[in-house]
Amino acid sequence: MGADALSAFRLRGRQPDATVTEGQLTRNWDVAAAALVGLLSVGFGAFAAHGIEDAKAVEWLKTASQYAAVHALAVLAVAALARGGFRPLRGTSAAFLVGVLVFSGSLVAMAFGAPRWFGAITPIGGVAFMVGWVLVMVGALRSRA
Repeated sequence: MGADALSAFRLRGRQPDATVTEGQLTRNWDVAAAALVGLLSVGFGAFAAHGIEDAKAVEWLKTASQYAAVHALAVLAVAALARGGFRPLRGTSAAFLVGVLVFSGSLVAMAFGAPRWFGAITPIGGVAFMVGWVLVMVGALRSRA
């Protein structure tokens, strides 16, 4: 790279062959987590369709997969909106991801043999989903854009 091109590159705030910084990792944690949730939701949905016989377990896996996929997309939407100027309230993506972990996670656990009482924590995940949506709504109402 020539000296002029290198100077122009640095003026734009970039360094050639730079490694990913801690700030970039922090900024993209939500997108990476949403991608992982999306991956798992497809896997659990496929397993429900093709790899399990018990009707109740199939129902639990389908529900877990559906809610995980919807909320993975919600996290991606919040991340995209934040990058476009919308100022989501702190914790919005985390609320959705906690919801996935508790709601979908408890259903998946029961589908794979966890005791039925484990389903008692499933509504806690549902509440986390609702908190996430309330945070989106409040962020939108507070937004000046």
